Amino acid sequence: MFSDFDFDVIARSLPYLFKEGMVFTLSITAAAMGAGIVLGTLLALARLSAPRPLAVAAAAYVNFIRSLPLVLVIFWFYFLVPWIGQWLTGAERPLLVGPYLSSFITFSLFEAAFYCEIMRAGIQSIPRGQIAAGYALGLSHRQTMINVVLPQAFRNMLPVLLTQSIVLFQDTSLVYVLSISDFLGAAAKVAQRDGRLVEMYVFAAAVYFIISYGASLGVKRLQARLAVPR
Repeated sequence: MFSDFDFDVIARSLPYLFKEGMVFTLSITAAAMGAGIVLGTLLALARLSAPRPLAVAAAAYVNFIRSLPLVLVIFWFYFLVPWIGQWLTGAERPLLVGPYLSSFITFSLFEAAFYCEIMRAGIQSIPRGQIAAGYALGLSHRQTMINVVLPQAFRNMLPVLLTQSIVLFQDTSLVYVLSISDFLGAAAKVAQRDGRLVEMYVFAAAVYFIISYGASLGVKRLQARLAVPR
């Protein structure tokens, strides 16, 4: 199968694959990671300390999103967001929501459900004595969460948050259903154009493996550095 493997088609396509495809993949990963962690933290706080109706609503959202295939959620937001925008704004036509914005919203809201559970575990891992100490210093519940609990929870959960972000990086390849030229989509276009499917898909798999495995090793080293000696 590899007797006529064409390395030249890979070399010729490198500028397009990385300048357009990989740049988009990394940018959507970073943007969705940041937004997802913020939203996930808010959801975790809602589940743990908000009034019961809000806690129930947050739990329902998390359980609902985690029960759906990501590709289905991508389709939902891409086709429904323009109509929802039209309904909210009263416009005559569906709003124009580009594939980038649609994918950013999708990944942010989808990953927020997973980051929520990670942050919830991190918050619950903080000893109750830390919270009591914050109250003893005269801090309000909000101040205690922001200044005492959340910094420690982020530190404890940072390796897990980064591991979930590696999964997010891999999941961004699903934007091919929106015809977006992410790294995998760019490789698929070159493969179809030049008729070199084996070369391009093997190369794409190798790049995803190298980046994901390298990031995983980095997370393990970070976890070892953050580990509290016992």
